[in-house]
Amino acid sequence: MRIGIYNRNKVYDYAKKWAFSRNPAYYNFDLIGGDCTNFASQCIFAGSNIMNYSLNNGWYYSNANSKSPSWPGVEFLYNFLVTNTSVGPFGMLVDFSETILGDLVQLSFDGYTFSHSLIIVKKGNDFFSTSIASHTSDSFNKSLSEYIFKDIRFVHVKGVRFWK
Repeated sequence: MRIGIYNRNKVYDYAKKWAFSRNPAYYNFDLIGGDCTNFASQCIFAGSNIMNYSLNNGWYYSNANSKSPSWPGVEFLYNFLVTNTSVGPFGMLVDFSETILGDLVQLSFDGYTFSHSLIIVKKGNDFFSTSIASHTSDSFNKSLSEYIFKDIRFVHVKGVRFWK
């Protein structure tokens, strides 16, 4: 297996193109719990260009009926990224100061369950100067400081693993 680069410019371009609309290649989850993590996964896929089709712990999307739980699910995406040792994107839980463009942000509004996924599209020195893109509450270049939450976590996408 080889490690490749996560293309953060492609993450940005994808987020900018689809933040306020829906890519018809993917099911819209807005009416069944929200589309935020589906959109985050699409952005991450744009930057990684590879899915992990492992049935038990993969990250993939073929259609609305053939997808991994980690594609649209907040906790499942987090778990995939921070534990993935096989093909596809992989990352680690970091402090805000260690994040950059294309990294994942997840919010907990109740302090117990993380329920919203965002993608960093501009990294600043603080929440006021850091911008995100998201679905469900569609946004692009929205300041992270505009969110009211009880807990936040950041996943830095370190790279992408490919079969040789």
